[in-house]
Amino acid sequence: MTATPVLDLARALIARRSVTPDDAGCQELIKARLAPLGFRCDTHVVNGVTNLWARRGEAKPLVCLAGHTDVVPTGPLSEWTSDPFEPAIRNGYLYGRGAADMKSSVAAFVVAVERLVARIDPTGSIALLITSDEEGSSVDGTQRVVERLQREGTTIDACIVGEPSSVAQLGDMIKNGRRGTLSGTLVVHGVQGHVAYPQLARNPIHALAPALAELAATRFDDGNEHFPPTSFQCSNIHAGTGATNVIPGSLELLFNFRYSTQSSRESLAERLEELLRRYGVDYTLTWTAHGDPFLTPKGHLVDIATSAIRDVTGRVPTLSCEGGTSDGRYIARICPEVVEIGPVNATIHKLNERVAVADLEPLAAIYEGILERLLVRQ
Repeated sequence: MTATPVLDLARALIARRSVTPDDAGCQELIKARLAPLGFRCDTHVVNGVTNLWARRGEAKPLVCLAGHTDVVPTGPLSEWTSDPFEPAIRNGYLYGRGAADMKSSVAAFVVAVERLVARIDPTGSIALLITSDEEGSSVDGTQRVVERLQREGTTIDACIVGEPSSVAQLGDMIKNGRRGTLSGTLVVHGVQGHVAYPQLARNPIHALAPALAELAATRFDDGNEHFPPTSFQCSNIHAGTGATNVIPGSLELLFNFRYSTQSSRESLAERLEELLRRYGVDYTLTWTAHGDPFLTPKGHLVDIATSAIRDVTGRVPTLSCEGGTSDGRYIARICPEVVEIGPVNATIHKLNERVAVADLEPLAAIYEGILERLLVRQ
């Protein structure tokens, strides 16, 4: 198969074993390509996380391409058809961990910028924000860069996040928002005892059961035109000693809300605790993770992205806010318009992750088209 600039860089990035939060030298490759183009490349390492903020130009508008170099663990190596960190091409696909999520997008970012500045002198500024902490705790990555930019008074006018947004074909979907996420750990306190003497114990499973049934059935909101209704899900529940004749003394429940803009962290927390109190549950509640929802309505950036995708692929993308969270939630704090555009997401986080080789150059062309429309005066 004929080598192309995007394919070559994607393979070089996949070959680096950058399991979160290790960057494994990926960002040095990116810096080496951007510096000759006039980018000022600032690397900040925070608690083992590597963050790159590379900017070319000082004028407005500032357009940011955002992504990550870290990948999830491989899973059983014996179940991969080839080494996940030795990029392989088979049947028109590039295989390797991070091929779709999202080293191909990062490679396409770089090539798109190279091609754009070789042709024109943009009227605004271009930035790349790349972290090695998106797939992990996502605490010391993009969030820290955004906090630093806020302290400096820097705002971004438009941002394209390279997350794999496509469903069946490249460019068939743009993610123009994401739901909020709120996770917690609930510990229900009981009194341990013998199952034959329940009057001498207090079973935390029994105490929680009716409250949990109502909680699972509760409709927290109806969603809106952009977001589905807020959902509550239990992800893990544990109680007991392992013996069948012991009433447990406590129960631990892990749970998560994925919420629309019709709800808030505060409203969900208040309703959860009110329900637990109403059922007389003796509990301790710890909130463990939170991410705000964000939304970019139809408008300037969505229209431009749609136009660029149509020109390259002939497709008109649908808009969606489905799926999990992304670092777009942090960037939205300093940027009014954030969209996610990337390759097909069918194999992300799976064994034998792959991306269609034929999609790599068109992906770079989409990014280049968006940058040109945003940064070149017509």
